[in-house]
Amino acid sequence: MTPVAGPQADPDRKGNEELRDLIKQRSFRRGKFTLSSGRQSDLYFNLKSTMMTPRGALLCARAFLSRIEALGADFVGGLEMGAVPILGSVAALSEMEGKPVRTFFVRKTTKAHGTRELVEGLAPAESLAGARILVVDDVASTGGSVLEAVKAVRAAGGVVDTALVIIDRQMGAAESLRGAGIGLLSIFLENDFR
Repeated sequence: MTPVAGPQADPDRKGNEELRDLIKQRSFRRGKFTLSSGRQSDLYFNLKSTMMTPRGALLCARAFLSRIEALGADFVGGLEMGAVPILGSVAALSEMEGKPVRTFFVRKTTKAHGTRELVEGLAPAESLAGARILVVDDVASTGGSVLEAVKAVRAAGGVVDTALVIIDRQMGAAESLRGAGIGLLSIFLENDFR
């Protein structure tokens, strides 16, 4: 599955242009912001405002599905909260298109009750062991959230060498992930919004 890092050929250029416009309208802000990594930025993306609209959910899922199919992953998953809206949309649209994609998400901490699972969304008989996994997220800055998900996937026996995000903020995520043996793909780069 190992790809070249960065944005990939746009199989749905018109859809991605519409998605970029929707992100600009709903999820993009200028100002002074402290990111979850602790870094400062003059741009901020809260993609939940896009991913949680009907049109945004569809456009995100379409953008991801074209890449997921090309990568041939057995499962697609990511860390809560950024990956969860994407995963639900991808699962639903993939079923509608007759090419089902199995998804899961990784909790930030193990659930303190019930089954006490860190990886959620698998049936009791399902396992990530030996499966090819694509890790997804909404935005990558330093790659910390992706690395948390990768750690959990690898601990569960999954094989992961690729991550896919909507926006790569170009703040070192690709380099950090490369150090862990992960190639980073993105739909957009932060520079697409400057």
